[in-house]
Amino acid sequence: KQALKLYQKATNLGNIMAQYNIANMYIDGEGVEKNYDKAFELSKKLAEKGYSSGMNLLGYCYDKGIGAGIDNEKAVKLFQKAANLKNNLAQYNLALMYEFGKGTDKDIYQAIHWYKKSAEQGDKFA
Repeated sequence: KQALKLYQKATNLGNIMAQYNIANMYIDGEGVEKNYDKAFELSKKLAEKGYSSGMNLLGYCYDKGIGAGIDNEKAVKLFQKAANLKNNLAQYNLALMYEFGKGTDKDIYQAIHWYKKSAEQGDKFA
């Protein structure tokens, strides 16, 4: 709860990373009760501000049905936008979507391309 208070103060001062951390807390239920609607709304605000991690998180929400219905096509578009901004987690998530054909045609070459991009930036799962 203390972390939430500190993140909220930082958010009020315009700290985007703090807002991102709060959204993740609501998804995971870390220090707060899970609240997918709040997580979705915060992620949406972050994405609208052009924050690549927010775009990735909003894509994750659409992919998993967190705070909204599952919409893999929207997830792919958001992952693509964030991946183009060099967000390594979005690059990894986009690779997964191509590998398994979720929200897009299955394309192993695109999957490999995005896994490589993610790995080049230090993503240990890629």
